[in-house]
Amino acid sequence: MHPHHLTRIVLIGVSILAALTRTQHAEAEPTRPNILWITSEDNGPHLGCYGDTYADTPHLDALASKSLRFRHCWSNAPVCAPARTTIISGMHATSLGGHHMRSGVRLPDDMKLYPQLLREAGYYCTNHAKTDYNFANGDAGWQKGSGKSPWRNRPSDTTPFMSVINFTISHESQIRKRPHTLVHDPAKAPLPKYHPDTPESRHDWAQYYDKVTEMDKMVGGVLQDLEKDGLADSTIIFYYGDHGSGMPRSKRWPFDSGLRVPLLVHVPEQFRSLAPKHYAPGGESTQLVSFVDLAPTVISLAGVKPPSNMQGVPFAGEFAGAEKPYLFGWRGRMDERIDMVRSCTDGRYVYMRHFYPDRPYLKHVDYMFQTPTTRVWKQMFDEGKLNEDQAKFWQPKPVEELFDLQSDPDEVKNLADDAAHADRVSMMRDAVHRWMVETGDLGLFPEAEMHRVVAEDESPREYALNHPELMTRLAQTALDSTDVHSDLSTEKMIELASDEDAVIRFWAVRGLGLRHADTPAATEAVQRAMNDESPSVAIAACEAIQVIGGKADQQAATERLLELANVERVGHFAAIEALNVIDMGAPLDAKLKKQIAALPRSLKKPPPRVGKYVGRLIDDMSVATP
Repeated sequence: MHPHHLTRIVLIGVSILAALTRTQHAEAEPTRPNILWITSEDNGPHLGCYGDTYADTPHLDALASKSLRFRHCWSNAPVCAPARTTIISGMHATSLGGHHMRSGVRLPDDMKLYPQLLREAGYYCTNHAKTDYNFANGDAGWQKGSGKSPWRNRPSDTTPFMSVINFTISHESQIRKRPHTLVHDPAKAPLPKYHPDTPESRHDWAQYYDKVTEMDKMVGGVLQDLEKDGLADSTIIFYYGDHGSGMPRSKRWPFDSGLRVPLLVHVPEQFRSLAPKHYAPGGESTQLVSFVDLAPTVISLAGVKPPSNMQGVPFAGEFAGAEKPYLFGWRGRMDERIDMVRSCTDGRYVYMRHFYPDRPYLKHVDYMFQTPTTRVWKQMFDEGKLNEDQAKFWQPKPVEELFDLQSDPDEVKNLADDAAHADRVSMMRDAVHRWMVETGDLGLFPEAEMHRVVAEDESPREYALNHPELMTRLAQTALDSTDVHSDLSTEKMIELASDEDAVIRFWAVRGLGLRHADTPAATEAVQRAMNDESPSVAIAACEAIQVIGGKADQQAATERLLELANVERVGHFAAIEALNVIDMGAPLDAKLKKQIAALPRSLKKPPPRVGKYVGRLIDDMSVATP
């Protein structure tokens, strides 16, 4: 054979071999990323990579060195179940009626959660091992995966996976476990301005940081397993905390301290086209993101267009959207205590709107009072031993607050009445109002009223969508009624106290009480409302009459509230509302405490997840508490 022909044959063979190699390599390379979410409970950005010099978090710091670190990530809710409900749905839990801590609402039958959508796209989806969502119907869509490396159970090595691994070691319950030998020096613990400097506070904060360090080690173990299994180069990794720290006035409160969480996103080289904007290993993003964005983002990373019902905006993947000017947060009922707060941030300023300004920030919540810091903080308030910044949170609230995180990271100096910030307050107030209307904020309904008006075969979300005019009018009425400086007149509120919609009547009656509207016409309207067909309206009227009525009216209101606190007559949600009002306004003398103690504590079959709260309130008011 001619040497030239031999050379050609060799070259052809080499080309064919190269082509086969490229084909095999292409088949080996995943076309879609694996996705791993590592989450930890009850911890804010108290990590070394976020500049916290007291923290000891080497594994997360190492992950941050090759990830994009988000400076402004909000959990939307300052407590776990509503926050997870927001994540799993891609919708604010306020839009579903699932915004209260421990509740169980119906979801629309045609609504798909993100694991279901990812499974339809061919992903193997596991959750180890926390669900805890505030809905009563439907399957979240998780597949069975065991252990801290659940991807090992997927059908084949070529099946892309989406795994959530959740660590509870930093949870509120863990920072008060005793005995505990401290590793972090309590003398060096960074105390926020609102906590008193006591041995209990320092111990709790130091133990919290110890638990964050333990969590960091667990994260390191997961990352090591991923590397060992040869998946590090094909897996997009998220790490985030589920809301602020478990210390009081972080958890349960939609300040930045309760909502801001660490978020690290690592995108391996082969999937950099899917990375968030301005991605750089070890870099920082100032883009505003929140939990409502997580579901549409993970769907976008999988190459699927997020469904139109999802309210979040993807910040990575094929369908990444525009940056947002504001993030929104909220608070509803926290265990047995009822409140309603809406907040928003532009990254520097935090605006808060209180719908129950007559109630203090902190009231006795059984679970929260198991933390030593909470008990000693309340005791010192009762003894008059706190300074202004510390005492504030055991007292009634202003209607509006504005905090500058740059000069006041602990959020103790309210700038809402500062003329220099009037335009900013106005803009953020309008943003909250628009957001409430656009998202169909069901927090505008007292919980008992929401369950009363929504049909058994209808979800709260569907009710809101079917009543757009009511939702728009409701937001305006609630905002105006709870603001003593609004243009809504007393005469107009008296008129609204007879409105055809009970929830409008509720806010009008509350407004008459907040404004101390003690005119004969206002008093008559409130007296009439004490017998309203809606228990929530009747309860609000009893609360108002305690403010604007005479002694006979107040006594009648207390007797009526005892009727409305009977869970066997009105159900759990209304009983919780009534007991909260009794605790706030009625004189808790020995006779009343005895009557409260005699009330039934629960139904045999309570609604999902709320069965203990009536009993806890009865115990709190009928027995002396810290």
